[in-house]
Amino acid sequence: MTVDMNEFWVFGYGSLMWNPGFEYEERQPAHLFGFRRSLCVRSWVHRGTEEKPGLVLGLDRGGSCRGVAFRVAPQARDAVVDYLRERELVTHVYKERTLPATLGDGRRVSTLTYICDRAHHQFAGSLSVDEAARTISTAVGKSGHNMDYVRNTLSHLREMGIRDHWLEDVGRTAEGLYARISA
Repeated sequence: MTVDMNEFWVFGYGSLMWNPGFEYEERQPAHLFGFRRSLCVRSWVHRGTEEKPGLVLGLDRGGSCRGVAFRVAPQARDAVVDYLRERELVTHVYKERTLPATLGDGRRVSTLTYICDRAHHQFAGSLSVDEAARTISTAVGKSGHNMDYVRNTLSHLREMGIRDHWLEDVGRTAEGLYARISA
């Protein structure tokens, strides 16, 4: 089943799932192939600073990713794109792409999404659970504590029935470190 190519959809796999920041007409579970959710981006603005970076999710090549697609009204398209570019392209660690996704109801749609730029100096690559947890447990940026970002993302993934074992391990380990630091 396909959808009118004139429809405008945005794919969210991290904070966009629980904090899109824009009006939408429809929200659907979605599955994107060829890219996977990865805690691979050093955050210098929203969840850390340049001196003490946090970690946020990116879409990295390989595998697939379950997330959320938002259908945006045609008259809101330009404003939403402007908003997303301001939010996601702050340091240009992401590349804007239009990629196909399959919605929960079986429709295939074209989605605007942001993938990580592996050549960018903020690309963290594959980290161990301990490395990621140490970073997350202490980093804070203009959008708040990195720990809150991971908590919110894991909570939303659980609500959607999505398991991300590596991210869950990072979250548990970071919670333990955060509790010791905060005590």
